[in-house]
Amino acid sequence: MPQVDNWQLNREVEFPYEEARPERQWAAMFDLNKCIECQTCTLACKTTWTHEEGQEHMFWNNVETKPYGGHPVGWDKRNLEDMGAMEWDGDTYEGDTIFETEDVDWDDPDNHPTEENINEDVAGFMPDIQDDWRYPNLGEDESAGEGMEPDMHFDEDTHPIWFFYLPRICNHCTYAGCAGGCPVQAIYKRPEDGVVLIDREECEARLVCNETCPYKKAQFNPAENISQKCVGCYPKTEDGRAPQCFETCLGKIRLHGYINTPEEADDSDPMEEPTNPMDFLVHQKEIALPLYPQFGLEPNVYYIPPTTAPVDYLEQLFGPGVEDAFETYRAIGDGDEPALEGLLNLMGSTEWSITSFEVDGDEAVGYYEDDEVGRVPITEPQAERDRVEEVDGQEVYRLDIT
Repeated sequence: MPQVDNWQLNREVEFPYEEARPERQWAAMFDLNKCIECQTCTLACKTTWTHEEGQEHMFWNNVETKPYGGHPVGWDKRNLEDMGAMEWDGDTYEGDTIFETEDVDWDDPDNHPTEENINEDVAGFMPDIQDDWRYPNLGEDESAGEGMEPDMHFDEDTHPIWFFYLPRICNHCTYAGCAGGCPVQAIYKRPEDGVVLIDREECEARLVCNETCPYKKAQFNPAENISQKCVGCYPKTEDGRAPQCFETCLGKIRLHGYINTPEEADDSDPMEEPTNPMDFLVHQKEIALPLYPQFGLEPNVYYIPPTTAPVDYLEQLFGPGVEDAFETYRAIGDGDEPALEGLLNLMGSTEWSITSFEVDGDEAVGYYEDDEVGRVPITEPQAERDRVEEVDGQEVYRLDIT
């Protein structure tokens, strides 16, 4: 099997095909500290793409509550149980990826995906269309940690009782598990933007993609007898506009753009000139992290982890960079990261994708190609109340003071 370079794991990984990166790579960033699980994104996607017969169970965009929620049921826990020990040595992942777990001799041509269904040779599971897809809100708002007391209040950034919302779409992975497993090569990455698509005319409904995608974003349509998946709203992004779930996000947690590899990343300073926002968030500031990078697919959706959840749990999801991301995120609140603060305020301020941004005085400016598409103040006006106030002889604690 070819060895391909995975910069997220800081090593080469096994994959059925040679490395073939697109001209530019579609990418997204979600700030989990701002998601309120209003599900506006889910409904926008559902009413646009998956509202027909055979798609009732499909949510190309879904928002689940962690640590207990998941759609399909237990998708990540069941994958992780198949993978064994997942150890990191600094920034280098030393465990097995989904294509390495079963110790298959991938150099044998008889083991190639086009020669036999490789679903049994890859870590993962096949979701049941009845039982596993039936509960999109399973575990919603269920908290983990200590028991809640009537007079309890939290002074620390990480809370003893916690949950958070995790919005998920297709990651349009560099080494897509669905494409790597497809026995008829009906799944491909567009060379112009890296969006992963299923050719409905070529699909034979072997369902291997449903199993080899660990994120479970390739889904079977029994009415049409084909598999389908998120298309990255490419009809919109081709015209420079953000996908539906991005444009309609009420929490303004989403940013769409394009990302480079570390070797080709834009390292310019947005305080001085326009800079690629994805490269700035992922490579320069290292505040946005991939979801389950240990799967080995180099996903292209990145997350700012929620600062209220335990680090050890978050490191299972996002790898070893969580504590550094926390430190950088908190520096924004201290006024030490004006460019980052401005960029996060640009999110949701425009229906356009943002391919570069810069700081102009006390404002952040977003551009699509060379056209200005958004301008916001770096620091928004806000009022702050006392954390603790005495009312009728009782100390009253506020959770929200701004």
